[in-house]
Amino acid sequence: MKNVIVLKRWGLIVLVSLITAVLTTFAYAKYIASTQKGLFQGQIDNQGVFHLTGMASGVDTDFTVAAEQSVNAVVHVKTKTVQQQTQLFRQDPFFEYFFGQPRMQQAPQPVMGSGSGVIISSDGYIVTNNHVINNANEIEVVLNDKRTFEASLIGKDPTTDLALLKIDAKELSLMQFGNSDALKVGEWVLAVGNPFNLTSTVTAGIVSAKARNINIINAEMKIESFIQTDAAVNPGNSGGALVNTKGELVGINTAIASQTGSYAGYSFAIPVSIVSKVVADLKEFGEVQRAVLGVSIADITNELAKEKDLKSFEGAFVNEVVDNSAASEAGIKAGDVITEINGVKVKTVSELTGQIAKYSPGDEISVKIIRDNKEKKLSVKLKNKKGNTAVIKAFSLAELGASFEEVDDNLKRKFTIRSGVQVVQVVKNGRFEKAGIQKDFIIIKINNNLVNDIADIEKAIKQVENSVERDNVLFIGGIYPNGRTAYYAVSLQE
Repeated sequence: MKNVIVLKRWGLIVLVSLITAVLTTFAYAKYIASTQKGLFQGQIDNQGVFHLTGMASGVDTDFTVAAEQSVNAVVHVKTKTVQQQTQLFRQDPFFEYFFGQPRMQQAPQPVMGSGSGVIISSDGYIVTNNHVINNANEIEVVLNDKRTFEASLIGKDPTTDLALLKIDAKELSLMQFGNSDALKVGEWVLAVGNPFNLTSTVTAGIVSAKARNINIINAEMKIESFIQTDAAVNPGNSGGALVNTKGELVGINTAIASQTGSYAGYSFAIPVSIVSKVVADLKEFGEVQRAVLGVSIADITNELAKEKDLKSFEGAFVNEVVDNSAASEAGIKAGDVITEINGVKVKTVSELTGQIAKYSPGDEISVKIIRDNKEKKLSVKLKNKKGNTAVIKAFSLAELGASFEEVDDNLKRKFTIRSGVQVVQVVKNGRFEKAGIQKDFIIIKINNNLVNDIADIEKAIKQVENSVERDNVLFIGGIYPNGRTAYYAVSLQE
């Protein structure tokens, strides 16, 4: 009888202990959920174990749907570029004096490149990085289903490192644009691309920072306002997609921070707010209609704040205002601090340039400034780099008023050259005729760069167009079949 009582007591103790453990576990789970301010959500199973099922904020940590939606819209971009290998040969003192260096032979050397791109329309428009396709002689696009297409270049914008391609295809999987402005630091994102030629690769990370300027774009009036993430990105990912958990495009992966050339912790993407503006302009005009505020600005440092008696470090300090610019006409002055563009706060120069990049010449925006430590709101009508609101279209080769072809073998042997472009026709009252260039002239250099083919002439035009100088001029040097050298200046202005 005594043994039975002891067993009952032990049974009661075990039962009470079990109930206490379950209640304690439940209470602890509730406590964790409350002290984490709603960060986690989950459920307790019949064993009293708390299972984490996701974020209470509603963010889905299951990336499979976003990945499935993305991989079919991300393509592999392959390029072939013919580079010239230079070799010195016999000297011609006059030629060397005129062109600034010894004459050279150049043997073409094909170089293969690889990157990624994102399908943005079902009829074959693809966005990628300018540095992926720059100077390429051939561009090939491979879809996720392994179909291969030759791509044509619609336009490119070195200022933002973006380019627009087109393939002859229909009913393609495409990626919907998301809202990069709404991205928050700490939010999950996916990077989709083809690193090291490994197609359809997906990596995950979080947004580490926004509006980063890392000084990688080598162009006048460059725009850098990158999304920084810790999603793994490597060579070959350039031009690929940065995607939110809904499967929407929020950026184009462009660069990594690395001392080795491979991923070392951080990657950078162009926000889709900039991408959408650039590709729309390239598609419609072949040229980006870039809005210019007309100010020289700087980030506010501790030293600058003390020197100018500024009460805050947020905003872009106006060092100088360009005469007759949009800023000047709106009343912005040197010494002002720009803190807001159309209701969006801007804390740094990169944030300011990123916001202005969303607009076109002729758009009217609201700009909030601080002057003498007082806030003021101004209405600004943006202009283009030429100081007006007219549409700027890409300058075509035909507008030079001449026709071209590669130099024939007889002339190459005569002048011991392996490249150059010959003028085979000059249009009356065209730019070439007005500059004095005559038929049969062989172009050797434009703006001190060697000309190997007609594509080099187009490249020279684009470089001049992207210059902030208003008197855009091509300085052309070359030789006539009779041996006479000549040097001309051709204006691209009307």
